Amino acid sequence: MKESIHTFVVLAYKESAFLEDCVKSVLNQESKSRVLIATSTPNDYIYSVAKKYNLKVVINECTGKGIGYDFDFARNAANTELVTIAHQDDVYEPNYGKSVIENAMKYKDSLILFTDYYEIRNDEKIFKNRNLKIKRMLMSFVKFNKLASIRLVKRSCIMLGNAICCPAVTFNMYNINTERVFNSPYKANIDWYAWEILSKRKGRFVYINNKLMGHRIHVESTTTEIINDNVRTKEDYDMFLKFWPKSIAKFLNKFYVKAEESNN
Repeated sequence: MKESIHTFVVLAYKESAFLEDCVKSVLNQESKSRVLIATSTPNDYIYSVAKKYNLKVVINECTGKGIGYDFDFARNAANTELVTIAHQDDVYEPNYGKSVIENAMKYKDSLILFTDYYEIRNDEKIFKNRNLKIKRMLMSFVKFNKLASIRLVKRSCIMLGNAICCPAVTFNMYNINTERVFNSPYKANIDWYAWEILSKRKGRFVYINNKLMGHRIHVESTTTEIINDNVRTKEDYDMFLKFWPKSIAKFLNKFYVKAEESNN
């Protein structure tokens, strides 16, 4: 059997009740990928899940450097061409891995490949709401993958807000070829910051217009915690300034706050 070029690195933190569901979803792929668990908070629960499914656990011992460092540690823990950082609360459809591998083979210059997604709220799959509708509208241009190596097209899905769902992203490690991607001064917008940096590099953003993963929204998630701390609103404005003059950035930020309220 040919060895896979794709790895799911499940990023585990403390004791999430959803970790096993995430692990089962990445193991239950039509096209088998490598799977391992990365954590900066090793504990008996994580080890028990890893043992149950015969998975390797890699430990990030450089703690206290922020979520961005944890993301890069997880990304670099794999040694395959394609790497997906699977957030422990989320799940992946059985054809996610197959789709990203096929598209990576088709678009050799890909930097990142990402799919559409649905939300999971109270264990219910939500395919349509205001937040998802807005994000899909922002994908209007980047979904034309043949044009998605053009800088303006890549930036079109992040200049009016961050439409790229971080756990839906697969990284082409060969084309990115750098140890740090999430080297950000932010607490909340580390992923948006990374996409903005990558959008200026030579290569393609590949959007797979299928809902191939589920992003869980719940009160204990890091995203919800950050929004409640009002950190994200300040960082959103700073990100808009990377694309727009101050007056437009302020205008856009007011509307973006309303979209974030759906995470509360």
